[in-house]
Amino acid sequence: MKKIIGDPPNRDVPHAGKGRRGFLRQGAALVTGAASAGLAQGASAQGLAGDPWERVSGAGFTGYGQPSRFEQPVMRHIGRPYGDLAPGTGSALAPIEALEGVITPSSLHNIRSHSGTPDIDPKQHRLLLHGLVARPLVFSMEALWRYPMTTRIHFVECSGNSNRALAPQPAQVPAGAIHGNVSCSEWTGVPLRMLLEEAGLLPQAKWLLAEGADSAHMSRSIPVEKALDDAMIALYQNGERLRPEQGYPVRLLLPGWEGNMSVKWLRRLKAVAEPTQTKDETSKYTDLLPDGRALQFTFEMGVKSVITKPSSTMTLPRTGYYEISGIAWSGAGRIRRVEVSTDGGATWAEAALTGEERPKSLVRFRLPWEWTGKEAVLQSRATDEKGRVQPPRKEWVAQFAADVRYHNNSIVSWSVGADGSVKNVYV
Repeated sequence: MKKIIGDPPNRDVPHAGKGRRGFLRQGAALVTGAASAGLAQGASAQGLAGDPWERVSGAGFTGYGQPSRFEQPVMRHIGRPYGDLAPGTGSALAPIEALEGVITPSSLHNIRSHSGTPDIDPKQHRLLLHGLVARPLVFSMEALWRYPMTTRIHFVECSGNSNRALAPQPAQVPAGAIHGNVSCSEWTGVPLRMLLEEAGLLPQAKWLLAEGADSAHMSRSIPVEKALDDAMIALYQNGERLRPEQGYPVRLLLPGWEGNMSVKWLRRLKAVAEPTQTKDETSKYTDLLPDGRALQFTFEMGVKSVITKPSSTMTLPRTGYYEISGIAWSGAGRIRRVEVSTDGGATWAEAALTGEERPKSLVRFRLPWEWTGKEAVLQSRATDEKGRVQPPRKEWVAQFAADVRYHNNSIVSWSVGADGSVKNVYV
């Protein structure tokens, strides 16, 4: 017997939080509670007044659909550290607090750019595969389209995601402005293994240099093992051609690894014997340790979760039943469990999951909760298929130097005040 979090002792709900049937039973209790609290009002067909939009013919067709004008406030959180000096350098974070499900709309997908988005003519763009191969190859975009393709759903997370949560004081901004440098899409393209086999990868080739066609020429060293595993030359995102800000006309996709390594606007892959030690993997994207050393090539993104509803800057308007919901992911594979706490980690309850069957993809978790008007601290804790558990913030911070920037996968905490206000806090 498990209980809906926040329930008094005499309101046990069988099999709460685990499995779909248990969750549906909780959901039924949630709806009943919401109605009794006045969240739903009685209605009948006679009460429908007939609004203005019901009396006129609607708008005509458009060549490319757009969201409702009433959803215009749902936008990415833009960060431009250099302002007008470099308007294309920075990041645009997904508004995870306003989204549902596990697929991020292409127009709201997170962006990390070091020199803006290039305007590339696909008819002129080429992908060079050279170095330690038997047959150097140059691919036009038309040539790539003729290869057999595969489609998979994966997240892309910047390794600097959640670095704002390492500031001395917790920022009181929406969840996406802190943790939204992650998104999940359906990607379609050519398995990289196929192109490497055609080029004849030589035995001494242990790494690849991946380089982009942006003016920063973003470049990273990729182990051959990853390239031959699940790496993809992505051409499509969510059913349509890649957006320019996502690497049009072609990008590398390394599922579960640092987003920076999934090089956008890919122009060449060079097979080499050792890591190339580019500026983007030496001066950046390393993890500083307390003794002054730094970890390099920490490619895999850790197991992680964040509650998106309710979350920072939101307000619970009244006491009663709510759904705690959020997203979880792991670069190591599948999410197997997400637990939720409303008392700052003293007790935990297991949430229902959607999408846990897919590796290296976002998972949606849900758990009904009754808020009685008392102060609460909401947390989520994810576990992946390799048994790795999302760490507490204090434990994670103790491993690194004070100015560490990358791979923060520690537990996120939101406090709910007696007035219903939700704030970002450190626990």
